[in-house]
Amino acid sequence: MPYDYKPFPYVAPPGLTTPEPRHKVIVVGAGPVGLAMALDLAARGVPSVLLDDNDVVSVGSRAICWSKRSLELFDRLGVADKVLGKGATWSVGRVCHGDDEIFSFDLAAEPGHRMPPFVNLQQYHVEAFLAERALAEPLVDLRFRNRVTGIDQTGDTVHVTVKTPDGHYALTADYVIACDGARSTIRAILDLDFDGELFEERFLIADIEMEGDLPSERWFWFEPGFHDGQSALLHRQADNVYRIDLQLGPDADPEEEKKPEKVIPRIEKVVGPDFELDWVSIYSFQCRRLKDFVHGRVIFAGDSAHLVSPFGARGGNGGLQDVDNLGWKLAAVLDGRAPESLLDSYNRERVQAADENIVQSSRATRFMTPANGAERLFRDQVLALARKAPFARGWVNSGRLSTPCVYATTAPDDPALPPVSRPGAVAPDAPQGNGWLLNALGRDVVLLAVNCDAPAGLDVPVLRIEVNDLVAERYLGDAERALYLVRPDQVIAARWIEADARQVRKALAALWEGRP
Repeated sequence: MPYDYKPFPYVAPPGLTTPEPRHKVIVVGAGPVGLAMALDLAARGVPSVLLDDNDVVSVGSRAICWSKRSLELFDRLGVADKVLGKGATWSVGRVCHGDDEIFSFDLAAEPGHRMPPFVNLQQYHVEAFLAERALAEPLVDLRFRNRVTGIDQTGDTVHVTVKTPDGHYALTADYVIACDGARSTIRAILDLDFDGELFEERFLIADIEMEGDLPSERWFWFEPGFHDGQSALLHRQADNVYRIDLQLGPDADPEEEKKPEKVIPRIEKVVGPDFELDWVSIYSFQCRRLKDFVHGRVIFAGDSAHLVSPFGARGGNGGLQDVDNLGWKLAAVLDGRAPESLLDSYNRERVQAADENIVQSSRATRFMTPANGAERLFRDQVLALARKAPFARGWVNSGRLSTPCVYATTAPDDPALPPVSRPGAVAPDAPQGNGWLLNALGRDVVLLAVNCDAPAGLDVPVLRIEVNDLVAERYLGDAERALYLVRPDQVIAARWIEADARQVRKALAALWEGRP
């Protein structure tokens, strides 16, 4: 295999021999979401214990398409350069019907962003980069082969029982963050279940290693001749590894379809005979979530909170956006700078985002795997029309690609300012001298002054920025000046063309209290 799955060292935890002091945060699950969560908290001065029941990174490529927003988070966590250097950057997608390309798209058409639209990189590489950072971070206590077996809450304390190769021990903490994936142990212990939809359709997913000059593009086929009239997807990754997804139908036997003698002939029809098969899995679509992501002092993030079908790259990226939303809020609550009600806004906003992802993923699933009758007739007519009419190409749904949720809010907003920077949206990036605007925002609340001065007497950092063409387009529109209140996760909290100190203070109070 192209990746060497070396185990991380197991170290006997101190709790086996003596009671441990109460911890601020316990994070359960050292996948991309759990590792990013612990690192984000550490960057805000909050120590955590990170528990994982395994001692190696995930086997197989799994999540591979990391969006621009995830790359911006990786940049703040110190691993973006490694991800960019190792991964396959892409922006072009090609959509085919049968064996003919019917249209293509280029996500990099908009200039003036530091990060590309997407980088393809196997999840095991991303986990390794994040784990390396976590092991070097004094505020992250990363413990491998530590499996949570019990969890209970009393008042303001979470009690956790952990099993290791050397026996059991107990931990207590102010909060537990469950990032332990689709088969979450924490969710099972608390007897919580998902609401939503299970799809019967099965897909084969495979990593193959081959030498070739295929471009770094997303290729999607509806009803290709090489695959019995079903859907197929091809992505390039790092190390000459390619990811192939092949629709199998609802009656496929998972154990039978995983056998190399079944898999290899299917893939040969796509790329020819010169490849090595590295990893195979069979999956079914799920578009489901917990009713609530906050349960007392146990908070769920990533796949432990919500699941979507993989087309559109909304699973791993959605989990990292959970981290982006939760980290600063939990740090503020633990530091006493904000009331516990701020965590209610994590639940509200990320439930909204999960529902948005579920809707988009469900629509893509139905378009790719339509039921016989009206659904199939509509899908086939849209594909036929898209060959000839550009206006119909936006109706073709091979997976609407991940973008950050714009949170619902009643915050102050001057509608004369550009919609791209409205409250609830992530602040759009733009060049600033030799740097970038998002890097200049830092990790705290900032009042962004665009072509003006901030009101006097405010206890909030003020950032005056250089107004170039892209800043004017994204932050001013036809206005001559503007003030933007930006949250620590770089989401716009409020904006005005003109405002006095009282108006800004009122918006600040709403931000820290978690009011919409």
